[in-house]
Amino acid sequence: MSQTRSNSDTQLTIPERALSAAGAAFLSAVIVNPLDVVKTRLQAQAAGVPYHDAHRKPSFQTNTMLQDIEFTKVSKSQALPYKGTLDVLYRVIRQEGFTRLWRGTNASLALAMPSVGIYMPCYDIFRNFMEEYTTQNAPNLTPYVPLVAGSLARSLACVSCYPVELARTRMQAFRVTQGGKPPGVWKTLLGVINPDKGTSILKNLHRYRFWWTGLGAQLSRDVPYSAICWATLEPLRKKILGLMGEEPSAATVLGANFSAGFVAGTLASAATCPLDVAKTRRQIEKDPERAVKMTTRTTLLEIWRDGGLRGLFTGVAPRVGRAGPSVGIVVSSYEVVKYALNHRHSTSS
Repeated sequence: MSQTRSNSDTQLTIPERALSAAGAAFLSAVIVNPLDVVKTRLQAQAAGVPYHDAHRKPSFQTNTMLQDIEFTKVSKSQALPYKGTLDVLYRVIRQEGFTRLWRGTNASLALAMPSVGIYMPCYDIFRNFMEEYTTQNAPNLTPYVPLVAGSLARSLACVSCYPVELARTRMQAFRVTQGGKPPGVWKTLLGVINPDKGTSILKNLHRYRFWWTGLGAQLSRDVPYSAICWATLEPLRKKILGLMGEEPSAATVLGANFSAGFVAGTLASAATCPLDVAKTRRQIEKDPERAVKMTTRTTLLEIWRDGGLRGLFTGVAPRVGRAGPSVGIVVSSYEVVKYALNHRHSTSS
């Protein structure tokens, strides 16, 4: 298998790798988006975002700039908090419409395709380079290569595409009444910076820093997530593929990578759930000045103070339910397309 992978990695161009990854990300984003909405709603509710029955007047309107959203305190008799994953799914469908389960899918696609298109090829490149180096100079460090390569690749992808991630979280967190027209990615991002007409260009440019609000929390979540994920996935898929024989077929490549990705995604998402809760809370903060001053540490302490251990793992069920299939789909689709392209190269040569 290592020889097959090596050949595939050397023959494929960067655009081919990026195309393979972007296609896999597209498929994953569409399939798992409803669970992403559920996870974000539960975490936003824990952060204080109120969700009301459809017969009551909503306390905020998402067809306005996010900067103008008003959060109104209500009594317990007025509020109907979400009780869990199934309750969120049921109420979103009943109160907002079935298609709202795919709220933010356009942002997910706008994020996933370039993000994974950067992430997966960079992981391959970093891993191959570091494996070659450590094998020759420090063999005892080779097992840690997936961990380091995954962390570096994820950091690069995260910083590059973060504003769209911010928009997606905000789009999924706030409820829209049935028939209401929610803001898209661009309008959501404009709501974050809330540019003033008539002010100087430099002053408005200064506000664009708010598009990277919560980047530290995102990196704090994604770097350990990727480290755990790849450190689990690589040895697991090697073991599975080793049982399949020297020349694996497309079906065995698909099965081995999906299985390894599913297990790795499940473990990594469960372990990093508290960091995901902190990331969501920072991204939905409506006061941009306060959002800039928030840190991951203080946010985690705030979550612990308000909800204890249960608060830190808010939304863990839909997060784990989303991450396992998502990683499995992305990794297996990516590897199968690479396998097919490599086979084409071998045939043509």
